[in-house]
Amino acid sequence: MRFRVSGSAIVALALLFFSGSWAAAQPASANCRNTISFEKWLADFKREALEQGLSQKTLSRTQHLLTLDRKIIGIDRGQRVFSQPFLEFAGRMAGGGRAPRSQQLIKKHAALFQKVEAQYGVPAAPIAAFWALESGFGADIGKFEVVRSLATLAYDCRRSERFRKELHAALKIIERGDLTPEQMVGSWAGELGQTQFLPSHYFDYGVDYDGNGKVDLLRSVPDVIATTAHYVQKIGWRRGEPWMQEVRVPSQMDWSQASLDIEHPHAQWAKWGVTLANGKPLPDNAPPASLLLPMGRLGPAFLVYPNFRVFTEWNHSIIYSTTAAYLSTLIAGAPVMRKGNGEPATFTMEQVRELQTLLVKAGYEVGGVDGRLGAASRKAVQQAQVKFKLPADGYPTEELIRRLRRGS
Repeated sequence: MRFRVSGSAIVALALLFFSGSWAAAQPASANCRNTISFEKWLADFKREALEQGLSQKTLSRTQHLLTLDRKIIGIDRGQRVFSQPFLEFAGRMAGGGRAPRSQQLIKKHAALFQKVEAQYGVPAAPIAAFWALESGFGADIGKFEVVRSLATLAYDCRRSERFRKELHAALKIIERGDLTPEQMVGSWAGELGQTQFLPSHYFDYGVDYDGNGKVDLLRSVPDVIATTAHYVQKIGWRRGEPWMQEVRVPSQMDWSQASLDIEHPHAQWAKWGVTLANGKPLPDNAPPASLLLPMGRLGPAFLVYPNFRVFTEWNHSIIYSTTAAYLSTLIAGAPVMRKGNGEPATFTMEQVRELQTLLVKAGYEVGGVDGRLGAASRKAVQQAQVKFKLPADGYPTEELIRRLRRGS
């Protein structure tokens, strides 16, 4: 959850780009070496778990799963975050009937969604969007034995402490009685349920909304919807406020203002020539907004509001978070987005790596040379564009790459 897309058949394409993106977003060495045996590590872990209050009964019930699976280490160390243009990714992931299906399910569970919104302040559309993208509405929640996966990843030196916390949480879920060890099946990186929650989030934010005494995010639709809303509320959702609005930008403006770090009132954006996507004036009654150009000034354009930060917290990838927010607008009744004002360039993973290498050489911080045009890389691009007096929309161009190669 939050930082990755599940392995659902309905979102198989997304898996290629974001599988384990929570893990990928965190700095870690893929070249570290494990210096103790798994058996010794497990003995230390069990001792720690008992000291922290876990029962011997739970450890005994999960003993057959507290084993090493080298396939999981191979998946983790071999993962790559690929690059894909926003229009292509969003076209696939926000299409395919997901918005109409979401609307059908919202209608089917209308009373449930209304009750959840009244309690947590989160409307149905974002919840349904995450439900669609993470597991295809529960069609595929994963196939890995989560305790075994987490034990393996907690042992491996790459991100041991991070996954140690998640393994503790998974065992606490079992001890609380929400799931049996055998029921705990999910992604290779340990996410569980129809909206793919990390075990620590499952334990901390899970809501027993059907009243059966257990939090079941694998099978209970009320628990899934209420828990998702609870988490979204806790990470900053503001009741009654928008999250995204598609807009049309002029052919020329101060593109350096297009940044998630910068907010302006609608009146200011209107002065710069920004309108609604249909050309009508921006409304007056809206919070301050940032201008998001996922493919630069020639591609689609959105004004995004403080609630958009919830999507970026759910998944750190700007392509995923923008797609999830856009799908939410479709579910809420917005039209399909325009393609923008031109033909933005697209770049392969190798080209983005070259760009990042050139930016680092020029003294910019890109957040890692990984072939992914993330927030840090986009900020570096924008800074370089300002330096070279190019349109500073934060999206690379061949001209920028040529200037970086020349150093002038």
